[in-house]
Amino acid sequence: MLRTLLLVASVLMCLPLAPAGAQVAEGVVTASLLPGWRTARGTHMAALHLSLRDGWKTYWRAPGEGGIPPQFDWGGSQNARSVRIHWPTPEVFEANGMQSIGYGGTLVLPLEVATDDPGAPVVLAAEVSLGVCEVVCVPVSLNLSAELPPGEARRDRRILVAIGDRPETGAEAGAREVRCRVEPIADGLRIRASMVLPVLGNREVAVFELPDRAIWISPSTTRRAGERLFASAEMVPPDARPFALSRSDVRITVLSDRRAVSIRGCAG
Repeated sequence: MLRTLLLVASVLMCLPLAPAGAQVAEGVVTASLLPGWRTARGTHMAALHLSLRDGWKTYWRAPGEGGIPPQFDWGGSQNARSVRIHWPTPEVFEANGMQSIGYGGTLVLPLEVATDDPGAPVVLAAEVSLGVCEVVCVPVSLNLSAELPPGEARRDRRILVAIGDRPETGAEAGAREVRCRVEPIADGLRIRASMVLPVLGNREVAVFELPDRAIWISPSTTRRAGERLFASAEMVPPDARPFALSRSDVRITVLSDRRAVSIRGCAG
């Protein structure tokens, strides 16, 4: 079964069906699937399209301490071997002394579907659980589906813009000398990263991620000394004990008000 599981929301809102395959959460969020196009390599590029009411937001894959991470289940899909999400660059929000990371307004979330048979249609069925927040947060459950025809080659500009809005790679941003020091703490690990990176914007926030989403990672402390950026965070697994960490698994995303960079792995 194809599953991308980030966190199961404790409460889900049941949503009525709306025309054209869209769903509406009591006027807060409207969702639909954009059918997209079949690529030259046989994958199909589609997208989840969300429209949020003014002042409301939803969350990135690593939502910060004040956010609710999304959950995706593609198990009802046909001719879909895997689904890769191309995340656009998110914003950093501050509220009540807590930091969250996500999107406001309209979000186009590109979905690249690897097919079993590139010449056959794809039926993309998505069960999506999202947190949408203003002053309060509302967990929302969406059930969406669309047929993605193999002969469609017209590229949807909305999806192209969202793909282009990704963070830069480390090489593109000029990052170098990316190193991590790891030390055990009572209930896990502390990671300290340093890198040479040109200034991205007025306020830079580093976000650490690991493939194992069950490991809790604290908001980072981020500071600069000229062209060198320093960031540190704590990592706590479910059993609250120190654990073995492969530095090649560490992803560091540095967000700012102007640019963002995503760096895979760090040296010792």
